[in-house]
Amino acid sequence: MGRRVNVIGVGMVKFQKPGASDEYNVMAANAIRNAMKDCGVDFKEIEQAIAGYVYGDSTCGQRAVYEVGLTGIPVYNVNNNCSTGSSALMLGKQMIEGGIAECVLAVGFEQMKKGALEAQWNDRTNPLDKHANTMNEVQGVNAAPGAAQMFGGAGREYRWKYGTKRETFAKVAEKARKHAAKNPYALFQETYSVEEILASPEVFDPLTRYQCCPPTCGAAAAILCSDDFAKKKGISNPVWIAGQAMTTDYASSFEEKSMIKMVGYDMTKKAA
Repeated sequence: MGRRVNVIGVGMVKFQKPGASDEYNVMAANAIRNAMKDCGVDFKEIEQAIAGYVYGDSTCGQRAVYEVGLTGIPVYNVNNNCSTGSSALMLGKQMIEGGIAECVLAVGFEQMKKGALEAQWNDRTNPLDKHANTMNEVQGVNAAPGAAQMFGGAGREYRWKYGTKRETFAKVAEKARKHAAKNPYALFQETYSVEEILASPEVFDPLTRYQCCPPTCGAAAAILCSDDFAKKKGISNPVWIAGQAMTTDYASSFEEKSMIKMVGYDMTKKAA
């Protein structure tokens, strides 16, 4: 363990459906400005920036940061699928922890297209080919969205293994909707009962439409700093990162021919 890492400012923008949001650079810049306002930090005080996104051309992070300031700081672009945001935060934490910087920005943004997720580059090896091959061996592949087949397949395997009811999975979505209804930045504000969730069209057993994430556009940012920097800004009792760990797939993810293992059980357990 190195130095303690504090989160002194956070900012978000309202999440929207594709076509209804601002462009990625505008959303990201607004989230950054909100985070700086939250803690009273000027952009000139930020020494490094890590930008996380999945859908976009190279160096979108730079273009987003340009909207806020052109101070010549390094901007690192991170693309790690569903863990992109936490990966950006992890890199920022390590910079502060290791004494490389005193104040760092982590920002995540996404401007997505309508419809199910799909591969953008079909002329080269798909980075999820091991996952797709495992899924094909275990349960086959159909016309449902790939992500729904992967995570739905893991849920179905769990249900068959432990006798879990479909209602139990639906309660997760019910809970998430209740939280979203109280969050002004959330895409959806409506709540649904377990019965309504189960009655929505099935996407891939046990997942129904109201249990699947739609394409969404939005942005969020966090300002990280050392104890010395927080003290300099007059922040006496900052929120700090007590622990964070990161892992990647193990051999068991693919060799054990399990949908539960393939979607990340072992690496999740190890990270925890």
